[in-house]
Formats: sequence, structure tokens, C-alpha cells
Amino acid sequence: MATLKYTLKSVIKALSLIIALSILTFTLAQLSPIDPVRAYVGAESIASPEQMEYIAQKWGLNDPPLERYGKWATSMLKGDMGDSIVYSRPVIDVISENVKNSFWLMFVSWLFSGILGFILGILAATYRDSILDKAIRTFCYILSSTPTFWIGILLLLVFSVQLKIFPIGLSAPIGKAAASVTVWDRIYHLILPALTLSIIGISSIALHTREKMIEVWNSEYALFARARGESTFAIVKNHGIRNILLPAVTLQFASISELFGGSVLAENVFSYAGLGSVTVAAGTKGDLPLLLGITMFTGAIVFIGNMIANLLYPVIDPRIKEAQHEK
Repeated sequence: MATLKYTLKSVIKALSLIIALSILTFTLAQLSPIDPVRAYVGAESIASPEQMEYIAQKWGLNDPPLERYGKWATSMLKGDMGDSIVYSRPVIDVISENVKNSFWLMFVSWLFSGILGFILGILAATYRDSILDKAIRTFCYILSSTPTFWIGILLLLVFSVQLKIFPIGLSAPIGKAAASVTVWDRIYHLILPALTLSIIGISSIALHTREKMIEVWNSEYALFARARGESTFAIVKNHGIRNILLPAVTLQFASISELFGGSVLAENVFSYAGLGSVTVAAGTKGDLPLLLGITMFTGAIVFIGNMIANLLYPVIDPRIKEAQHEK
């Protein structure tokens, strides 16, 4: 019953969030100085004022803002996100074609940052104030203060230009038919963008895990375990991981929203075809239907990620499950 109640409340919150996001996105787009018609035809276009007026009427740009939003919301309730101005295709088709590459990019980055950050945090706390701890903390501080795009450019210069280990960019080899692109080709082009994007979450998870693990080492049960002769590995395994896993999971799922923002930069640095590059095109061209569709989609994914984290809490810590049953 507790899980059912939580799920129902989450659905209501998700709907409220999506409505608020759509209103905010629409309002900001209306306040934007970008003229969608001028962006569509190009600055050097010789289109006549009559032709530009025709385009504006066709897209409904001359309608009052409330009327435009009402039409979009009505179509959205029917499952129609509208047509993209830039791509001249249904928004749902544009998103579905580009989300696959972005999904694998963000999933690999998310997984790598969580595992590596968790391990580094445990090592730093276990060997506190040692050279290893200082090196890990310095590494994390540098990562947290370095822009994602700068790291991406640096990795390109080192591993693609100088060492020629990885390709310069793109999500598949140039000049190769889509049907003949292998899984290895996808992975090969995915490594550098995923490594760049994963750097966003490593430092926060590592530093937070370090603090929680230090609390474990200073606890009475850890001191008692050492007095009984348990090894360092046994204490971390039996007493540490379970106690520090909950905050790490919270941080890991909360970082999903940061991954979406970072993917925009990473995909553009590496010319990686995905939802990030589509988002930039929608924003710079004033493609409001596509921008609204991407906002709704990413907002729903972030909310689902947080909901999964909350559902995992009772699995990680049985005490939470017992407290839910008592309520």
C-alpha cells in the first residue's frame, strides 16, 4: 500500500512538473529575441516580406501567446507534439531517432561516474590523509572546477589528434552506410564522449562517499570490528557499503539532470549525433514545438530516475521499509 500511494503521488507530481515545465519553456521562448522565421530562412535570405508573413501565418506565430499554448497543449493531450520547424517532421519522430545515441552516451557515462566515484570515495576514506587520499581529493577538485567542453577538447587533442587512438568525432564512421555500422563502431565512437560526460558526476560522488565512509570508520561498530581482528576489506564490505550506498544512490540518480545538460556540450564538441545537438538546433532556430517536446521528454526522464531512486531505498536499507509499514 505504501508503494502504491507513493506511485500515485509521484504520478500527480510528474504531471504538475510537466505542466510547469511547459509553461516556463513557452514563456522563455516567447521572451527570446530569436525570430523563428528569420532563423529559418537565414540572415542572407532574399525572401520577400510577403513570403515571410506567409511562413509566420503557417506556423501560427501571429496568434496570441495564450492561444498558441492552448493549441499546443490540446494537441499534446491527444499525443501529438506537433511538427518541428527546423526538420519539417513530427517532433516525436525527431526525438525518437536521436534519443537512442544520447541514451547510450548518458547511460555509459552515468554508470562509469557512479562506479568510479564510489570506489574512489571508499579508497580515499579508507586511507585517509595518505598520499592516495590527497591525490584523489586533488583529482576531484580539479574535475569539479573544470568545464565539460574544455575537458572534451583536451581529450580530443590528446587521444584523437596526437595519439590518433580514437576518432575525432561523430557517432559512426564517415562514409559508411548505416546498415553496415557495427556495434564496435558505435562503441569506438562512444568512448571519448562518454568519458568526457562521466567526469561531471565523479567528483561529487567520490567526495560525498569519502565523508560518509569516514563516519563509518569513526563509528563504534567499526572500531569493535577492528578490535575483533576483521580486515580492512571485511569492514568495508560488511559495515561500510550498506551504510554509504543510500546517499551515493541519491546523488547518482540526482545527477541525471546534470547529464542532460552536459550531453549538450559533449555532443557538440564531438559532433555526436544525439538529442543534445538537436536541442541546440531547436534553441538557436526558435523551434518551439521541438524545444517543448524535448523539455517534456527530459523532464519525464529525470523525474522517473528520481522515483526509481526512492523505490530502491527500501531495498538498500530494510529499516526504511519497516518504517513505511509502521506508517
